[in-house]
Amino acid sequence: MKITFVLPAIGKKKGKHYIKTWKMEPLVISTLRALIPKDWEVSFYDDRLELIDYDEDTDLVMIPVETYTARRAYDIAGEFKKRGRKVILGGYQVSLMPKEALQYADSIVIGNVEDVWDEILEDIRGNKLKRVYKGGYGFPHFRLIPDRSIYKNKRYLPLTLVETGRGCPFHCEFCAITSYYNARYYHRNIRDIVEDIERSGGKYFFFVDDNIAGNPMFLKKLCQEITPLKIYWSSQASLTVAKDKEILKLLRKSGCQLLLIGFESLDEANLRQMKKDWIVKLGDRDELVNRLHSEGINIYATFVFGFDYDNEESFKMALDFALKHDFFFAAFNHLLPFPGTPLYQRLKSENRIIKDQWWLDRGYRYGEITFIPKNFSPEELSERCKNAREEFFRFSSIFKRFRSLMRRRANLPLLYTFLIQNLNLKAEVDGKYGLPLGENLDELPK
Repeated sequence: MKITFVLPAIGKKKGKHYIKTWKMEPLVISTLRALIPKDWEVSFYDDRLELIDYDEDTDLVMIPVETYTARRAYDIAGEFKKRGRKVILGGYQVSLMPKEALQYADSIVIGNVEDVWDEILEDIRGNKLKRVYKGGYGFPHFRLIPDRSIYKNKRYLPLTLVETGRGCPFHCEFCAITSYYNARYYHRNIRDIVEDIERSGGKYFFFVDDNIAGNPMFLKKLCQEITPLKIYWSSQASLTVAKDKEILKLLRKSGCQLLLIGFESLDEANLRQMKKDWIVKLGDRDELVNRLHSEGINIYATFVFGFDYDNEESFKMALDFALKHDFFFAAFNHLLPFPGTPLYQRLKSENRIIKDQWWLDRGYRYGEITFIPKNFSPEELSERCKNAREEFFRFSSIFKRFRSLMRRRANLPLLYTFLIQNLNLKAEVDGKYGLPLGENLDELPK
């Protein structure tokens, strides 16, 4: 028996390189590989890096689907189905939009596949696949360490991904993760995390976690257990992490160098609307940022624009805040109504959605606004976000932030990463905007 995994790409412009910073190793594929019995043959195509052999003889094709890759995933599924291959789709998009996904596959998995894996294998052996398999939403009860041997001969960014948690306890209106996990946070067994790190042989890690500060006691214990490993790592966290001085010290000792933190907006009315006004109750933002920086923990700050109380001043405030604190990276994103979120339902009820199911629209381009903002035209909102990114990644800004990083006593590898990735992100501002989802991928990648 043979299983073929395919990771769909987001898309690329004709004749252009695929976006460099999107070439991280696909953790979902190595996790699935670890589930395969030894007597099964396995193949894997990464659509971002290579051409797919649709004529390959295989018993089952499995494709993980994100919102941004949905159209490409469905196109790939269609090519395999034309050739009589069985196709199973899973992932966040499938769980949030199961009726949609069922149109393109023989079977779908809602929730986590680990819980129903044995059932799927038994059904494919017996040629009796069910239309729907329903898994859970936490971590499996058994030990599961990803099998990274499936990455052989694939060229990914030199950063090892290790999963530490799933979900987030907050209820942010725009967040698909909150919808998927129903505002719950699940953490992985720390023993498994340590073994995963050790087996990988890596030195630099990104801990895949929607909010690694979602359970402070877990985070403290995790930091204590990985400190002896002498690694360097980054992850995503809520600003609540800066309230606990003990956690900050443990983060530093354990090798934490960078946290992605969603500030989203500096306007309290916007924060109330997006159900993130708890950030106001934390206290002075500047003080919290300074606490992180004083412990040598850098920040990738993200901001979102397009809420009803945004105006021209909102962009200036966010950009000034980002430049004042010399953030490692910053993203100035437009609001995007993801399927299955309260935001999508609200905008739809207000008749403000311009493109329903934008993720399937063959005319949709990355950076395009799919709803009617209150205080801008859709085109103006997109352009202002692009301008803020360009301003933040000016050479003068990169140089100023580099000097601040040196003052925070960053080591040489981190300084090198800062320069390379800031230059990449500077170049990618224009590269991402206008990128057609799912297009120009059935040709040799550049």
